[in-house]
Amino acid sequence: MDAFSAIPPDWTKSATHALEFCCPNCRSSSIESQGVWINRRSPVMTEEYRKKWQEFYQCQCGNVWWAWSSDRPPSDLVKRDNPPTS
Repeated sequence: MDAFSAIPPDWTKSATHALEFCCPNCRSSSIESQGVWINRRSPVMTEEYRKKWQEFYQCQCGNVWWAWSSDRPPSDLVKRDNPPTS
């Protein structure tokens, strides 16, 4: 399965909107999902003229949920600049 495919997988049809960026059923993170699809065909513009997309997740518990890409929490993998210490 290609997360960036132009055609959504059938399992996205039953998705519910998650108010937090995790499975609303079992609270698993998006990283633990079995399937991912990003709706890049229909971006939404924010007030700051940035694009956001719907991200769909097929959770390991069987629930399917979606959230806005702008709701994604900051990644622990991103290197943050540390201010120099004196």
